[in-house]
Amino acid sequence: MKLNLTKPLVVFDLETTGLDIVNDRIIQISYIKVSPDGTEKRDAFFINPECDIPAIVQELTHITNEMVKDAPTFKDKAKELSEEFAGCDFAGYNSNSYDIPLLAEEFIRAGVNFDFSKSRLIDAMVIFRKMERRNLAAAYKFYCGRKMEDDFQAHRADEDTEATWRVLQGQLDMYAPGMQEEEDRVLLNDMDFLNEFSRQGNKVDFAGRFFWREMEGPDGKPLLDKDGKPRMKEAFNFGKYKNWFVTDVLRKDPGYYSWMMQGDFAADTKQVLTRIRLQEFGK
Repeated sequence: MKLNLTKPLVVFDLETTGLDIVNDRIIQISYIKVSPDGTEKRDAFFINPECDIPAIVQELTHITNEMVKDAPTFKDKAKELSEEFAGCDFAGYNSNSYDIPLLAEEFIRAGVNFDFSKSRLIDAMVIFRKMERRNLAAAYKFYCGRKMEDDFQAHRADEDTEATWRVLQGQLDMYAPGMQEEEDRVLLNDMDFLNEFSRQGNKVDFAGRFFWREMEGPDGKPLLDKDGKPRMKEAFNFGKYKNWFVTDVLRKDPGYYSWMMQGDFAADTKQVLTRIRLQEFGK
């Protein structure tokens, strides 16, 4: 099924040195940029992580230190990528929990301000888990009718990106209106709908250190906005101030901001905390 796009969609995948979004680095990027008119632009390239690739990752991805030693660093590519991705939505497989947060970290380390909050984030794995609860290989067989290993070499970004793109199109075909009897098994071919459907929880930052919490009035009832929906505000999701609104903590314990900024938290988390502080206190 052709996606109903209102702006370009970047379907992408990363291969990395590990699973730690703070400390690990990208070694390969692949993406398909799909425009609203249906045209597709593909690119895939290695990234020099400026560190050794662990042996287990080399074995898994077949990407060696030798293959990336002359590749550009992420900092070398950051500006070019930010310009290519500007104004786009993003789709991937487990991308909302891993690829997007790690890519955001890389942009921040490179000194490039790329604001993912303005993009709709579509996660084919979340859709799949909510609908069928399996992995990419099973998703490919289920939605595309073929074994993934017959068509692709797994654990390579370009191969997994192609598989993810086909899975996403297959999902929209299978769960299109009129194809399912149950109303909750219908997917709309709409990026706003898919963005909301792909959302996991109500995280403010990618690492989930902050979450959106309903505001309450003096009577303990939810405060509503002009549309009658509960007003939401950032709150802590960990530690001694869990469930406290962030602004309340910053007023009560100003040193907590410095503690977090000096701690081993994701750069995105620190950036979100700083944004809240600046918006509330203007300094």
